[in-house]
Amino acid sequence: MKSSMKFLRFHFRATARFNFQIGTLALLLLFSSPTDAQNRAQAGAEDERVQELYAQAKSAQAAGNLAEAAARYEAILKIAPKLAAAYNNLGSIYLQQREFRKAAQVLQRGLEINRDMPSASALLGIALYEMGDYAGAKPRLEVALRANPNDGNAGLYLANDLIHLAEYEKAAEQLRDLARREPKNQEVWYLLGKVYLQLSQASLAKLNEIDPNSYLSHQISGEVMESMNNLDGALLEYKKAVELAPDRHGTHYHLGNAYWLLLMWEPAKKEFLAELANDPQNCQAQWKLGDILLEQQAEPQSALEQLDKALALCPESPEAHEDRGRALLKMERYEEAAKDLQKAAAADPAEPRPHFLLSQAYRALGRTQEAQTEMRTFSKLQEESQAAKANRAKQILENKETSPTP
Repeated sequence: MKSSMKFLRFHFRATARFNFQIGTLALLLLFSSPTDAQNRAQAGAEDERVQELYAQAKSAQAAGNLAEAAARYEAILKIAPKLAAAYNNLGSIYLQQREFRKAAQVLQRGLEINRDMPSASALLGIALYEMGDYAGAKPRLEVALRANPNDGNAGLYLANDLIHLAEYEKAAEQLRDLARREPKNQEVWYLLGKVYLQLSQASLAKLNEIDPNSYLSHQISGEVMESMNNLDGALLEYKKAVELAPDRHGTHYHLGNAYWLLLMWEPAKKEFLAELANDPQNCQAQWKLGDILLEQQAEPQSALEQLDKALALCPESPEAHEDRGRALLKMERYEEAAKDLQKAAAADPAEPRPHFLLSQAYRALGRTQEAQTEMRTFSKLQEESQAAKANRAKQILENKETSPTP
């Protein structure tokens, strides 16, 4: 099965770290043991020449002159054709030059001489991937990662390779491992989201194959549409799910949540109440009923009672604590409001709103300095949030422009 997903074209990150040091002792071992003074002299001269060429290659590579560095390694291999490390280093340079076929040939030759070169396996896997040989790239990248599980570049290539091979579960596992080790790597999260979407679509296809008119088929269709911000489409699917299974846990909640996202308070309230009749332990439905009362400017006492029910079920809910703080602010119970808002802010430090509300509570309590601190925190987080949104939008556009055709 071919994937319909688009993929990132990766940059070669720190390929110099794949280079081997070419030492005198390693070179001497390549030559036959000299049996007389003349042979020893010849071997010594060749060794000296290789060291000279290696120094020139390193210098050229450091200066960004890849063609010159490649030429020096090619010259080394004419003198010492069994020097596996030189094949590794030359293959790394060919990769940086995007000469993938040449890189694959050279790296394969090096691995024939010395199979114990994980870096060469990683580079060969990358070269094969870039050539579109995904089946061939997979075992090479796996060998490299077994030898060095922390090689993030090889791990990212393997994940993308698995996606091309439609091995989505394995790709997700690989990406989750990368995300744990590199939690701020946006490429990883981008690909993981794409894989989850692909798995979601595959699940939906299977559900529809079993029974295209089941409530679960409609519910998952609604969830996919909601994740894509197609709330009108989600409403239609959730309504069908409710019609087919009005007594099932979750059907009314999903429909109510779609209404809530659309700020349609009355139909949302109706569905949340229906959900609580089916599932009295649904604290999200309880919280959102309290939130609706606040949005409708109802008596804050009514909202407070509803939010207390939500917190009795889920005492750590940051959203319920934030809304409880809002209700208490309206009731001028500032000390209590501050306690709830502190909990909300601590639970989600990157969320600006609790800090804004907390500044209001502190100001009403005469705690001016703390109020100013919270307002500064709010402003800082708000700016960071807006900048992050702009950066995500920019990256999405860049990914669309640079993603190669699968």
